[in-house]
Amino acid sequence: MPKIILNGEITEDQWQLVGLEDELPASGKVLLPYPLWLSGEFDAAAFEAVGVWVPNDTVFDEQANKLQELDVVAVDFPVFTDGRGYTLGRQLRDRFGFTNELRAVGDVLQDQLYAMGRCGFNSFALRADKNIEEALSSLKPFSYSYQAALDNPKPLFAERWT
Repeated sequence: MPKIILNGEITEDQWQLVGLEDELPASGKVLLPYPLWLSGEFDAAAFEAVGVWVPNDTVFDEQANKLQELDVVAVDFPVFTDGRGYTLGRQLRDRFGFTNELRAVGDVLQDQLYAMGRCGFNSFALRADKNIEEALSSLKPFSYSYQAALDNPKPLFAERWT
Protein backbone atom coordinates (compact mmCIF):
# COMPACT_ATOMS: atom_id res chain seq x y z
CA MET A 1 0.00 0.00 0.00
CA PRO A 2 1.42 3.46 -0.85
CA LYS A 3 2.33 5.88 1.90
CA ILE A 4 1.39 9.52 2.40
CA ILE A 5 2.24 12.27 4.84
CA LEU A 6 -0.82 13.12 6.92
CA ASN A 7 -0.71 15.75 9.66
CA GLY A 8 3.07 15.55 9.86
CA GLU A 9 3.34 11.75 10.02
CA ILE A 10 3.93 9.02 7.47
CA THR A 11 0.96 6.69 7.18
CA GLU A 12 -0.56 4.13 4.82
CA ASP A 13 -2.79 5.60 2.12
CA GLN A 14 -6.24 4.08 2.58
CA TRP A 15 -7.76 5.87 -0.44
CA GLN A 16 -7.77 4.81 -4.07
CA LEU A 17 -7.67 7.67 -6.57
CA VAL A 18 -9.97 6.99 -9.53
CA GLY A 19 -8.85 8.62 -12.77
CA LEU A 20 -11.19 10.36 -15.19
CA GLU A 21 -11.15 7.38 -17.55
CA ASP A 22 -10.90 4.62 -14.91
CA GLU A 23 -13.65 2.20 -14.05
CA LEU A 24 -14.99 2.51 -10.53
CA PRO A 25 -13.69 -0.11 -8.09
CA ALA A 26 -16.18 -2.46 -6.45
CA SER A 27 -15.62 -1.16 -2.91
CA GLY A 28 -13.24 0.59 -0.53
CA LYS A 29 -12.38 4.23 0.04
CA VAL A 30 -12.29 6.12 -3.23
CA LEU A 31 -11.27 9.58 -4.39
CA LEU A 32 -13.60 10.33 -7.28
CA PRO A 33 -13.07 13.01 -9.92
CA TYR A 34 -14.86 16.21 -8.89
CA PRO A 35 -17.05 16.30 -12.06
CA LEU A 36 -18.24 12.73 -11.45
CA TRP A 37 -18.98 13.50 -7.80
CA LEU A 38 -20.96 16.61 -8.76
CA SER A 39 -22.99 14.64 -11.31
CA GLY A 40 -23.98 12.03 -8.71
CA GLU A 41 -23.79 9.29 -11.35
CA PHE A 42 -22.33 6.67 -9.02
CA ASP A 43 -23.59 4.51 -6.17
CA ALA A 44 -22.07 5.98 -3.00
CA ALA A 45 -23.43 3.10 -0.94
CA ALA A 46 -21.07 0.72 -2.80
CA PHE A 47 -18.05 2.32 -1.15
CA GLU A 48 -16.74 2.42 2.39
CA ALA A 49 -16.13 6.15 1.96
CA VAL A 50 -16.09 8.69 -0.86
CA GLY A 51 -13.70 11.59 -1.28
CA VAL A 52 -12.99 13.84 -4.23
CA TRP A 53 -9.97 14.88 -6.23
CA VAL A 54 -10.10 18.23 -7.96
CA PRO A 55 -8.32 19.05 -11.26
CA ASN A 56 -6.09 22.11 -10.93
CA ASP A 57 -8.09 24.08 -13.51
CA THR A 58 -11.32 23.86 -11.48
CA VAL A 59 -13.29 27.03 -10.88
CA PHE A 60 -15.32 26.60 -7.70
CA ASP A 61 -18.88 27.86 -7.43
CA GLU A 62 -21.50 27.47 -4.70
CA GLN A 63 -21.49 23.68 -5.19
CA ALA A 64 -18.06 23.61 -3.53
CA ASN A 65 -19.84 24.15 -0.21
CA LYS A 66 -20.93 20.49 -0.42
CA LEU A 67 -17.29 19.41 -0.16
CA GLN A 68 -17.53 20.01 3.61
CA GLU A 69 -19.42 16.69 3.78
CA LEU A 70 -16.34 14.75 2.64
CA ASP A 71 -13.48 13.37 4.71
CA VAL A 72 -10.88 14.03 1.99
CA VAL A 73 -10.49 16.48 -0.86
CA ALA A 74 -7.39 16.05 -3.01
CA VAL A 75 -6.07 18.73 -5.36
CA ASP A 76 -4.16 17.58 -8.42
CA PHE A 77 -0.77 19.10 -9.22
CA PRO A 78 -0.16 17.70 -12.75
CA VAL A 79 3.28 19.35 -12.99
CA PHE A 80 5.27 20.90 -10.17
CA THR A 81 5.58 24.20 -12.06
CA ASP A 82 1.81 24.78 -12.10
CA GLY A 83 0.77 26.66 -8.97
CA ARG A 84 -3.00 26.75 -9.46
CA GLY A 85 -3.42 23.95 -6.91
CA TYR A 86 -2.11 26.26 -4.17
CA THR A 87 -4.92 28.69 -4.96
CA LEU A 88 -7.53 25.92 -4.89
CA GLY A 89 -6.30 24.74 -1.49
CA ARG A 90 -6.44 28.27 -0.13
CA GLN A 91 -9.96 28.78 -1.53
CA LEU A 92 -11.22 25.54 -0.01
CA ARG A 93 -9.96 26.54 3.43
CA ASP A 94 -10.74 30.29 3.34
CA ARG A 95 -13.80 30.72 1.17
CA PHE A 96 -15.55 27.38 1.59
CA GLY A 97 -14.51 26.54 5.15
CA PHE A 98 -13.22 23.05 4.38
CA THR A 99 -11.75 21.65 7.61
CA ASN A 100 -11.04 17.99 6.82
CA GLU A 101 -8.08 16.36 5.08
CA LEU A 102 -6.81 18.45 2.17
CA ARG A 103 -4.40 16.36 0.12
CA ALA A 104 -1.91 17.33 -2.59
CA VAL A 105 -1.61 14.65 -5.30
CA GLY A 106 0.20 14.37 -8.61
CA ASP A 107 3.65 15.82 -9.24
CA VAL A 108 4.22 16.64 -5.57
CA LEU A 109 7.85 17.18 -4.59
CA GLN A 110 9.65 17.72 -1.29
CA ASP A 111 10.44 21.35 -2.13
CA GLN A 112 6.74 22.20 -2.31
CA LEU A 113 5.50 20.79 0.99
CA TYR A 114 6.21 23.81 3.18
CA ALA A 115 4.39 26.20 0.83
CA MET A 116 1.52 23.75 0.41
CA GLY A 117 1.17 23.48 4.17
CA ARG A 118 1.00 27.27 4.43
CA CYS A 119 -1.88 27.18 1.91
CA GLY A 120 -3.87 24.70 4.00
CA PHE A 121 -2.76 21.27 2.81
CA ASN A 122 -2.30 18.75 5.62
CA SER A 123 -1.80 15.63 3.50
CA PHE A 124 0.71 14.90 0.74
CA ALA A 125 0.97 12.03 -1.73
CA LEU A 126 4.49 12.45 -3.07
CA ARG A 127 5.49 11.47 -6.55
CA ALA A 128 6.32 7.75 -6.58
CA ASP A 129 10.05 8.23 -7.25
CA LYS A 130 10.57 10.49 -4.19
CA ASN A 131 11.67 9.50 -0.69
CA ILE A 132 8.84 10.18 1.76
CA GLU A 133 11.08 10.04 4.85
CA GLU A 134 13.33 12.80 3.45
CA ALA A 135 10.29 14.83 2.42
CA LEU A 136 8.85 14.75 5.93
CA SER A 137 11.70 16.95 7.18
CA SER A 138 10.74 19.74 4.76
CA LEU A 139 7.41 20.47 6.44
CA LYS A 140 9.09 22.71 9.02
CA PRO A 141 12.32 24.05 7.47
CA PHE A 142 12.01 27.52 9.03
CA SER A 143 11.47 28.72 12.57
CA TYR A 144 9.52 31.78 11.45
CA SER A 145 7.65 32.97 8.38
CA TYR A 146 7.47 36.64 7.51
CA GLN A 147 4.25 36.45 5.53
CA ALA A 148 0.78 35.75 6.83
CA ALA A 149 -0.79 32.48 5.64
CA LEU A 150 -3.32 29.89 6.79
CA ASP A 151 -0.88 28.36 9.27
CA ASN A 152 -0.20 31.77 10.84
CA PRO A 153 -2.56 34.59 9.82
CA LYS A 154 -0.49 37.24 11.57
CA PRO A 155 2.72 38.38 9.79
CA LEU A 156 5.93 38.30 11.80
CA PHE A 157 6.28 42.10 11.99
CA ALA A 158 2.81 42.38 13.54
CA GLU A 159 3.68 39.82 16.22
CA ARG A 160 6.76 41.77 17.19
CA TRP A 161 4.73 44.92 17.78
CA THR A 162 2.16 43.37 20.09
